[in-house]
Amino acid sequence: LSEAETARVTYDLMGYRHRVMTMFERLIRIRDYNRETPALAWSFLYFFCLLSGYYVLRPVRDAMGAASEVEAVFPPAMISFFAAYGIPLKELILQVLSTCSFAMILAAQPVYGALVSRFPRRVFLPVLLGFFILCLIVFYTLFDSRIEGRGLVFFVWVTVFNVFSVAVFWSFMADVFSNAEARRYYGYIGAAGTVGAFTGPILTRTLAVEIGLANLMLVSAAFLTVCVVCIWRLRHWAMRREAEIGRDNESAMGGEVLAGLKLIAKEPLLRWLAIMVFLGVGIGQLLYNQQAEIARTGFSTAEERTAYFATIDIAVNVLTLFVQLFATRWLLTRFGLGAVLLIPMAALLLGFAVLTASPLPILIGVVQVVTRSNEFSLMKPGRETIYTRVDRQWRYKAGAAIDTAFFRGGEITFSWTYKALSVFGSSVVFGAGFLAAIVMTFSALRLLREQDKLPVDRVSGPAGQI
Repeated sequence: LSEAETARVTYDLMGYRHRVMTMFERLIRIRDYNRETPALAWSFLYFFCLLSGYYVLRPVRDAMGAASEVEAVFPPAMISFFAAYGIPLKELILQVLSTCSFAMILAAQPVYGALVSRFPRRVFLPVLLGFFILCLIVFYTLFDSRIEGRGLVFFVWVTVFNVFSVAVFWSFMADVFSNAEARRYYGYIGAAGTVGAFTGPILTRTLAVEIGLANLMLVSAAFLTVCVVCIWRLRHWAMRREAEIGRDNESAMGGEVLAGLKLIAKEPLLRWLAIMVFLGVGIGQLLYNQQAEIARTGFSTAEERTAYFATIDIAVNVLTLFVQLFATRWLLTRFGLGAVLLIPMAALLLGFAVLTASPLPILIGVVQVVTRSNEFSLMKPGRETIYTRVDRQWRYKAGAAIDTAFFRGGEITFSWTYKALSVFGSSVVFGAGFLAAIVMTFSALRLLREQDKLPVDRVSGPAGQI
């Protein structure tokens, strides 16, 4: 080798050694954190299994939304009803599914509010997951029998399951960890979830053709069963933190069933948070609808579409895991909430500006991967640190209302917006997304101003006592 080549090889080896050592140092840090706080390992396992269980199902759900066989999605009576009025459901599959999902979310919100108001945490958390496990056993029967219309029920149910299960998880984490701990640990807990979100679609892509869609329901149910065990083990650390700060979260929460929506209407911080979530989901929905159209025209079977969406999920989760391991904790502890909100805003504005000018399929895929990754790795952990500084009514009720009614409200609104704007071309669709991203950035700035008014780890005033 020449001197220049030798120098280049030496430089490459040193760079590789540095990357390996950096990864090793992060693993050591996670190990040390777990020794300080044993609850961290159970939190890792909980979120890993929760997202593994969900992401086993998500590609199946997405395949239903992009189905070319309308009979697999809607029951015959529903198809006939719309056909009688000259409305072809095949052209409105995602829009109708989003509308039904939103209606179910609204119906489930007061039920959830009643559950968290009247029952202690040790009761409603396992009961909620137990109900989801029972539903999966029912879906195993529906898919195994290939009953017509199964797609509608499954799509709606998976949407409800995802919203409530993840909202409850982060609310529970705010019971277990303080705000200071949340800033240190949430990035790593999110990384454990990302590994699960990475594992789920790999299992689906590997097993969908081999064992069929029906048996995937049982795989997901097994993951959720482990989650129930984790909840039971984490209860000890939640109770210990409550004793340290003088509160009792094991009793029923009380309050009104619709207290979450009333809090959002009353509190500026919650209002801006709700607006930001609404627009963020809506912008993602524009990308999702366009991606579904690509899948619908590009693949002929549900299994092929399932594998396609699993590939998208894998790409999202690889990028998410990288950011969570190498950036989330550093940004949160050094720069605070502002960095993890505004960096994704800048990427979103740039991405939609590019798509408005040139809406190529490959660019749509890239922007979708980056947008979803930023939400999971930066924005979601950042937003959840706010809930460690407020009381249970904010966490379990207002937080759940934002993650349900406003989350799905953004989905249905922008799903129909996409359908209306798509007749003018993709550039118009993404131009509207760019304008929404501007408003979302303004909302993030106002949210940062409001959260600065909260004390560091304890809350007084409108939020009440932690």
